[in-house]
Amino acid sequence: MGRLSEIRRASGGEDQRLVIETSYDTGTIAIGVSIACAGPCLTVVETGPGWFAVDVSSETLNCTTIGKWDVGNRINLERSLRLGDELSGHLVSGHVDGVGELMSRHEDGGSEHMTFSAPADLMRFIAVKGSIALDGISLTVNALGRRDFTVNIIPHTLEATTLGDLSPGAAVNLEIDLLARYVARQQEED
Repeated sequence: MGRLSEIRRASGGEDQRLVIETSYDTGTIAIGVSIACAGPCLTVVETGPGWFAVDVSSETLNCTTIGKWDVGNRINLERSLRLGDELSGHLVSGHVDGVGELMSRHEDGGSEHMTFSAPADLMRFIAVKGSIALDGISLTVNALGRRDFTVNIIPHTLEATTLGDLSPGAAVNLEIDLLARYVARQQEED
């Protein structure tokens, strides 16, 4: 988890430079590497003790939740997987497909039952027991509606990520299952 500590205009235009405080050893973060910040993979352009900075284009600001972030926001962070690292979960690329919204949440046997809306064009990629990433957090879909899907969040995930902070109406970055995207593309060409 990190915290947004500064927002600056980046070299003219609408682009922004974000400074993010982190517990990562920033001495091990090379300029030019990607770090997923609440889902979108962003390129590190500057580092210092306990922080790194990324530049965000106007395109990314308009297509993700980043344009609505404020100084002080907590952010889910994940460094890129290196060849040979253990794969512990679903494949997530850091390419946001759209923005969804938390519709409702309630306790369900110690976990939180959360229902999110998704843009209509993404719903065809979402399947029960398939994966979806919300703000960079890889989760399993438990139920589907026409324009929404449901996930259950265990207490550890609520505490260790920003999902515990969400209230109905909150926007989240959505990344659909990587394999579903390619299967759909293949079917379109057949």
